[in-house]
Amino acid sequence: MQQKSSTAPPAGEGGLVRALGTFGLAASIINITVGGGIFRLPADVGRSLGAAGPVAYLVCTVALALIVLCFADAGSRVTMTGGPYAYVEVAFGPFVGFMAGVLVWLLGTFALAAVSTIYAAGVGVLLPALDGPAGRAAVILGTFVFLGALNIRGVKQGARFNNVATVAKLVPLLVLAVGGLFAVRVENLVVTEWPSAADVARTSIVLIFAFSGVETALVPSGEVRNPARTVPRAIFFAMFGITLLYLALQVVARGVLGDSLATESAAPLAAAAGLALGGWARTLLLVGGTISMFGYIGGMTLAVPRALFAFARDGFLPAALARVHPSYHTPHLAIAVQAVLVAALALTGTFERLAILSNICVLLLYGACCLASWVLRRRGVQQGGTPFRVPAAGVVPWLACGVIVWMLTSITRTEWLAMAVTLGVASLIFVASRGRQPRAPSADSTSG
Repeated sequence: MQQKSSTAPPAGEGGLVRALGTFGLAASIINITVGGGIFRLPADVGRSLGAAGPVAYLVCTVALALIVLCFADAGSRVTMTGGPYAYVEVAFGPFVGFMAGVLVWLLGTFALAAVSTIYAAGVGVLLPALDGPAGRAAVILGTFVFLGALNIRGVKQGARFNNVATVAKLVPLLVLAVGGLFAVRVENLVVTEWPSAADVARTSIVLIFAFSGVETALVPSGEVRNPARTVPRAIFFAMFGITLLYLALQVVARGVLGDSLATESAAPLAAAAGLALGGWARTLLLVGGTISMFGYIGGMTLAVPRALFAFARDGFLPAALARVHPSYHTPHLAIAVQAVLVAALALTGTFERLAILSNICVLLLYGACCLASWVLRRRGVQQGGTPFRVPAAGVVPWLACGVIVWMLTSITRTEWLAMAVTLGVASLIFVASRGRQPRAPSADSTSG
């Protein structure tokens, strides 16, 4: 049966303002995806695959193309705040949706805390007066006070900041990607030994994590203008640009440094820039790394609190977190709570205990969203106008799931056990809060 939603906003979201356009959403995706990892990623890939590193990028590109098609399809059909959490919930019901939301929130929260810690350390290197525990604490607290207040004042202000930060942090990367090509030595790019499928699979998981961000950037879907058109366009614009940038940086870093790329784990791109363009370029990349992480923190501070808002809206968390500010029209309490929590995690450094779960969380979340897109299309769910038209729509989700399962074959037994414990705790939270939930959104409840 074809089930179509009305054009009215979903219940509980009438106070939110749809202010994010294509460029604003794409900038948020780029900001969240191109974080601190890209400044170290080429060394990891070079150490695992050598000159064959681009193979993993190509595998990742194919996987991401399939996954992004599913995200674009689902995002054009379900327009509620929550992003993947909302897509999966509408397709499979409140329990599976809740588990997807937990994955989104865990990924965003702990990744943000980890990058904040690295960012504070980077600021200490650039500004020795802020080095040490006290300076690190001051940087973290000051950053979240500033960004929290900025985003509480309105999603437009947060999106404008993300646009500026995206441009600022991409400049040094583009300087290396373009200027470094003239210093590439072709012999450094010759593949002498092709890697095994298992090595490619493990490296591809790292790259999927490095490419991840779209799932978090789509959480504020309830504040996107014309989501049926904006979401697909923003996703493809952002991911196409990110893929080209990552490939160019890997080729330049390997072409300039050769086998020594594998030993430059601290700052491989800065080392490549210094050798190819001079000391000024090395400094530019070091500063760019700090700017990049600050932009990442800004983008995540905009997106992640909306997951708390969505949880509270659906009765899993206290209703106060679903309140919308009467003047700024933002989920101000959710933003404040998220900022305090992430700052506390960054100061205590507890992220490392759950970092091992991040790769599995990403892949399980992507798999759930791919299946959700198939279900939503089959049911004809659409909340925001004519949905995105996916080529080979009946096959793409299953191809994407096949690639995800292949990547998961490289996950260890210990990692699977840790993931099972985490999901078990989340299940207990769902059962404990079930009695006070409002009726969860579903395909039926969105029908017109």
